[in-house]
Amino acid sequence: MRIGFHMSICGSIDRAVDRALEIGCNTLQIFTRNPRGWIARPLRNDEVEAFILKVERNDVRPVFSHMPYLPNLASPKNDVYAKSVEALIVEMDRCERLKVPYLVTHLGSHLGYGAKRGLERIVRAIDKAFSAVGGRVTLLLENTAGTRNSVGGRFEDLQYIIERTSYPDRIGICFDTCHAFAAGYDLRTEEKIEEVIGKIESTVGFERLKLVHLNDSRGGLNSHIDRHEHIGLGKIGEEGFRSILRSRFARLPLILETPRNGVRSDLDNLLKVKEIAGVKP
Repeated sequence: MRIGFHMSICGSIDRAVDRALEIGCNTLQIFTRNPRGWIARPLRNDEVEAFILKVERNDVRPVFSHMPYLPNLASPKNDVYAKSVEALIVEMDRCERLKVPYLVTHLGSHLGYGAKRGLERIVRAIDKAFSAVGGRVTLLLENTAGTRNSVGGRFEDLQYIIERTSYPDRIGICFDTCHAFAAGYDLRTEEKIEEVIGKIESTVGFERLKLVHLNDSRGGLNSHIDRHEHIGLGKIGEEGFRSILRSRFARLPLILETPRNGVRSDLDNLLKVKEIAGVKP
């Protein structure tokens, strides 16, 4: 199993690899810059070289980057939209330089202007970014919790984007368990999980899944509440994760984005996943 966490890059990007290895991860996800601002600090040559060396030497793979928080690829506001597309281009460039093969993005909010308009904006944003950036980075569309005005709570939304982009071969899916559950996809039994997998197969295709964000949910089924919980302590529950970890989802890289609130450490959550999956720590 490939299991890891979203890791801090505090100090230097390569330190994220050190932090992952300290708790026994063999994959990881990062922000390549401050996720709460529009401006990205230029990457230093020394940290780029150190990051690549540590990833390759320790067989940490695959590595995932995540888009920062501010960009909204579905925004109807032209100024925000232009900045969001530019942020996507910059992030793709940074991934290329760091040899990070996958970039995860949230799809954003249509702000009340309608889901179809938001989806069309996303398609144009993706096409513009790929036309501006060469290389081999795969963009992973992350499903959302279906919060008000958000885009991507249904697999049909992701299918719409893939079918209309000029670059379908460069698009994959990141499946977030918390978001899916909050959006109405039940993950608490093997039977329900197979139904979800069938839905994925009939829309985007299961082969497009490249990553699972393994998170429990504080909100209930179809609550549209985007709040992550420690593995087994939320509404999906330990039995739900036992079923998830017996399914085809477990063959994919698993990245945890569990809370950092003192209830459990990252290491404790990692050990809990291995315990549920029957993997020796």
